[in-house]
Amino acid sequence: MSVNVNSSMACTVAEVLEANPHSAVAGQRTVTHTAFNSSHALSASTTPPVTKVAAFKAALVAGAKTIDLTALVGTNGATVDGTGLKVQVIKVKNLGTNPLTIAVGATNGYDLAGGAFSAQLKAGMELMLFGNDQTPDVASGEKTLDLTGTGTEESEWIVVLG
Repeated sequence: MSVNVNSSMACTVAEVLEANPHSAVAGQRTVTHTAFNSSHALSASTTPPVTKVAAFKAALVAGAKTIDLTALVGTNGATVDGTGLKVQVIKVKNLGTNPLTIAVGATNGYDLAGGAFSAQLKAGMELMLFGNDQTPDVASGEKTLDLTGTGTEESEWIVVLG
């Protein structure tokens, strides 16, 4: 199996300036902001490398769930073990109507973005992180993310490791 990733983080905004610049006609007063957009084409031979992917939905049970990066759900239900790899790209979308909190796991926690990492996604919110080879290696003592909410919130996940 090979993994190829085309990842982008973009927020392209067209801003129409007020009518006060008398030297510009209406059709030429638009500024398009794109300079901060980024994209990455990744594979096993790039830096950072990517070699495994898991795409799945996660549902809380009684307001909690633990994501174990050594036992992720991959294509057709296959188990994806991230041991020895780094999280290079992660994308999460809260499908529920209540807030969903993602944090370093209480047991064998994975420091996705530092030891105090925690993010609350309200209904419909999405989080995407490009690890750029700066995340820690997944290991037996560093492998879990805890999800908390109010009931059975569901979320979509894509985790790319390498």
